[in-house]
Amino acid sequence: MFGRDVKALARKIIVHRYDYFSGDRLNSEGRKVFEEMARMLVFEHPYYKKRVKEVRRRGDFESFIKLAELILGEAETKSLVSATLSSPYKERGASGA
Repeated sequence: MFGRDVKALARKIIVHRYDYFSGDRLNSEGRKVFEEMARMLVFEHPYYKKRVKEVRRRGDFESFIKLAELILGEAETKSLVSATLSSPYKERGASGA
């Protein structure tokens, strides 16, 4: 249903969550990747334009996850999110020692 590139970019944003989100908001690098994904998504499926617009406006992780669940499916999205949360590496900016 969705293009291979759209799915790959959605996975990339989730897996590299700490690179593309500052706190809970998309940062500038995250917006670049998201906009590329959104452009392809709206080209393929124009009826998702409202959903993309909401993610652009809010820019938070939760609204992106709702869109990703449509693209990747709920099961894959949840497994990717849980994998990033159980990563052996600490979140960037977290105090180490």
